Amino acid sequence: MSLKSKITEDMKAAMKAKEAQRLSAIRLLLAAIKQREVDERKDLSDGEITAVIEKMIKQRRDSISQFQAANRQDLVDVETFELNLLAGYLPKQLTDAEIAAEVSAAVAQTGAKGVADMGKVMGVLKSKLAGRADLGKVSAMVKARLAG
Repeated sequence: MSLKSKITEDMKAAMKAKEAQRLSAIRLLLAAIKQREVDERKDLSDGEITAVIEKMIKQRRDSISQFQAANRQDLVDVETFELNLLAGYLPKQLTDAEIAAEVSAAVAQTGAKGVADMGKVMGVLKSKLAGRADLGKVSAMVKARLAG
């Protein structure tokens, strides 16, 4: 079953169970997927849908920090619910040890010597780890590895 089919099935289940908050969050996700499909004039693959989900998660994280700064706990709760729902559609996340192993392998593969080679290493890792790790965290690990 494709990722889009699973999301659609979850939407139907949320409708039947009358879970308004869950239904709303799933509809937002499907709307974002549909918008990208219309923009690019093609059906998205699971990998491309994962990229849409990651972008939405990043938006939720940014919103949460803004709402916390404004002391709006009601909005923080809504965004947190949506973030958790979206995260459920991503593949299983890698542990720090697994990410470190991938970073070491990529550094060895590219022959990177210093921070100047960070782009090469990230280019290799981006495609391998997309959806399975926070790329911000991966970037920090690569930087630390190349600086040391």
